Amino acid sequence: MSGSEVFVAVDLGASSGRVHLGRLDGSGLRVEEVHRFPNGGIRVLDHLHWDALGIHRGVTEGLRRCAELGEVVSIGIDSWAVDYGLLDAGGELLANPYHHRDHRTDGIAEEVVARLGASSWYERNGIAQLPFNTAFQLVADRARAATASRLLLVPDLMTYWLTGAQVAEVTNASTTGLLTTSPTGAPAWDEEVMAGIGVPPELFAPLRAPGEVVGELLGSVAAEVGLPGGARVVTVGSHDTASAVVGVPAGKEPFAFLSSGTWSLLGVELDSPVLTEEARLARFTNELGVDGTVRFLRNVMGLWLLQECQRAWQATGSADLTALLAAAGAVPARSFLIDVDDPSLLPPGGMPERIAAACAARGAPVPAGPAEITRAILDSLAVAYRRALDDARRLSGRPVEVLHLVGGGARNELLCQLTADACGLPVVAGPVEAAAAGNLAVQARAAGALDGGLAELRAVIHGRLRTFEPSEPDWPWAEAAAEVARQTLPTS
Repeated sequence: MSGSEVFVAVDLGASSGRVHLGRLDGSGLRVEEVHRFPNGGIRVLDHLHWDALGIHRGVTEGLRRCAELGEVVSIGIDSWAVDYGLLDAGGELLANPYHHRDHRTDGIAEEVVARLGASSWYERNGIAQLPFNTAFQLVADRARAATASRLLLVPDLMTYWLTGAQVAEVTNASTTGLLTTSPTGAPAWDEEVMAGIGVPPELFAPLRAPGEVVGELLGSVAAEVGLPGGARVVTVGSHDTASAVVGVPAGKEPFAFLSSGTWSLLGVELDSPVLTEEARLARFTNELGVDGTVRFLRNVMGLWLLQECQRAWQATGSADLTALLAAAGAVPARSFLIDVDDPSLLPPGGMPERIAAACAARGAPVPAGPAEITRAILDSLAVAYRRALDDARRLSGRPVEVLHLVGGGARNELLCQLTADACGLPVVAGPVEAAAAGNLAVQARAAGALDGGLAELRAVIHGRLRTFEPSEPDWPWAEAAAEVARQTLPTS
């Protein structure tokens, strides 16, 4: 490959979209952010949606800027999970996709799980039965889905608009609750569960693994973005966490990963799923990863809590993150602990008041003001991470010697130190752009510019790394995590 050839990673997050350019040189994979655009839910008539066309506009603008910087070999798209667009028979989007935090799914999970059976369903797919899963959204959407000809998850929708090809990449498809995941068989759409929730199998596109060529840019798109020679679009780990785990700069030591952004996802990489009843009750999920791996992890609410508080504090000028973290660092440690996965904290709006109410409901001291609320969030996240790590090790039997924290949370030094303290392990923070790096590495291998397995891909990924060592080994983190768990984990 020539030095002018580049790969493009489109990394779509819940609060922003990023378009990165990747180049391979003698020292590894170099990643450069070329374009960033805002993203987020838009409320219309009391429902929360995604602006799908706005996301597409951000993607094409990013491609245009990348085209000015080199010869584009290929493009790969990753995003958050579970949300989707519905297409009519002509391939047109029926309506803006719903946001997974929209209230229309309230009560749906309980109804569906009671009908299908929680344990038997988990044995089929290994996916934690969370209220925003695609399967539950489809039950809430049944009338609209009945008029659709195709469902495409967000990254697959963006791929379709670039290429005209309708496919379903497996790492994101595995999060829907509609894919079979067995220790021996290849993943496949679960038509029996589809029948159980009343959606036709024809709604779902053919499955594709990471590293497959979907197609060339449509001529109209290629002309619009300044790539008259075209470019290939390649499947990557289209669930951003799948790409982020590829981007973990792990060596030979056994590791756990923490992808920290709007959501936090903490777990271990396995060769096969853990489908035990104990894992189900612990709310662990088995999501497919690149190269046939399984990401055995727990979803934790994440920095959404702080982002929502910042949104509420903007009017008073108290939303600057640097100032908030400095002030929170001066608040006595663990003065306020909440369960960050309290369902009352899932929707947007009024987050500072809901965090205070969550403290009061647990009989804990109630934080007052941005500094104390910020500290409550970060301390509570650290406790939740300890609980997830302990459970991941226990349920998988996998030893862990280091925790790799990647994504936007790697910039938050206070959170990184608290996580090291809580978990009692070194925390290697970075790279921030791990999802983009993993996305690019899979593309480079598909083009023949890299070879080997995940270890070889990880070896070429570089970024700014910082290690945080535990500093409070004697504080009873495990007991605090267990106390929160006793109040929140289901018993059936």
